[in-house]
Amino acid sequence: MSNEPLKILELFAGVGGFRVGLERANFSLYQTKWANQWEPSKKAQDAFDCYDSHFKDSLNMNEDIASLSEEKLKEINADMIVGGFPCQDYSVARSLSGGKGIQGKKGVLFWEIIRLTKIIQPKYLLLENVDRLLKSPAKQRGRDFAIMLSAFNDLGYTVEWRVINAAEYGGAQRRRRVFIFISKNDTPLAQKLSNIDDDKVIYHDGLFAQEFPVTSDPNKGRRSTGKLVEDIVEISDNFTGNIYSTGIMRNGEYTTIETIPVEEKAVTLKEIIQPESEIDKKYYLDDEAVKKFEYLRGPKKIERTSAEGHKYIFSEGGMSPTDDLNKPGRTMLTSEGSKNRSTHLIEVNGRHRILTPIECERLNGFPDNWTDTMSDRMRYFAMGNALVTTIITRIGSRLEKMM
Repeated sequence: MSNEPLKILELFAGVGGFRVGLERANFSLYQTKWANQWEPSKKAQDAFDCYDSHFKDSLNMNEDIASLSEEKLKEINADMIVGGFPCQDYSVARSLSGGKGIQGKKGVLFWEIIRLTKIIQPKYLLLENVDRLLKSPAKQRGRDFAIMLSAFNDLGYTVEWRVINAAEYGGAQRRRRVFIFISKNDTPLAQKLSNIDDDKVIYHDGLFAQEFPVTSDPNKGRRSTGKLVEDIVEISDNFTGNIYSTGIMRNGEYTTIETIPVEEKAVTLKEIIQPESEIDKKYYLDDEAVKKFEYLRGPKKIERTSAEGHKYIFSEGGMSPTDDLNKPGRTMLTSEGSKNRSTHLIEVNGRHRILTPIECERLNGFPDNWTDTMSDRMRYFAMGNALVTTIITRIGSRLEKMM
């Protein structure tokens, strides 16, 4: 018997990376009914307009998530919430009224995810963030993620996570992100895993283990277990511990291991670039621009003056003059397309150029011209913000099998 469709709410939707990936896995199972995308302090809402142009069959909201009322949220009966949320400061403090009330910093969007989870009570959540989340903040490493684990534990959820570099699992971009799968403890999936010990979930039976296999031994023996104290403010103030690239938390206890991926053959830049006949001349560099890139990508030592007035030497190591066409692309940033050190620069038949917007879409696994509702500058920006959709497709396919 086939699974019932999962009604999905996509938050921080961008140009629809989660939806593209999940619908590619199973269009009839993953049905996005609601989506929200809002770019604060910007009059033009390019990402929302792009999303809305592709998906006409869902309720697409262009609103500050914090402004969504409880009454409106109660009308959203989503089975699953997905989204790539911003990396911010997740610390909490006692509310002014004291007691057990807590107060997160204003504008921290993770607490909106928790608010929505309390109201909607989805079966599952699938979230994505930069991998440094697991080690933040620098002065209390692991605290932010421990706060997140505690928040979901308080709501009765099990949390699995894994850092995945898309290129290590067949992707075209060396993009490392942490993917977080959260399941309500009363779902058959969470109950099935509840009888399996943590190591077996991490290495063999969990959502990520089966789709993104790792070697059987921790990297440099790095593994840790812990129990979250019940007071989330105590965690915020005093958490000490290690959070590694893979782990599971249930009933307030967690195991985390620095795992080593079993790598697959990556897609190379050579395989995704367009034929020369399709490339507009505006993407090619003249001699002056080539020289600027040579400087930007080369080693340098520059004397600078700090805000306090003392002088120091800023140094930067060199990188290859152009990106190797026989390797997958480097991590794409929102500044892709501008003349800066992080921009991809390729040489084809003796001519230097940057990547085209279509090639950037391919690095993330989007269909060609997905973002053609925008200017080139915003297309690059959108792809720098996006996730690799092929990873989401594989997660969706595995979740379907596990359900």
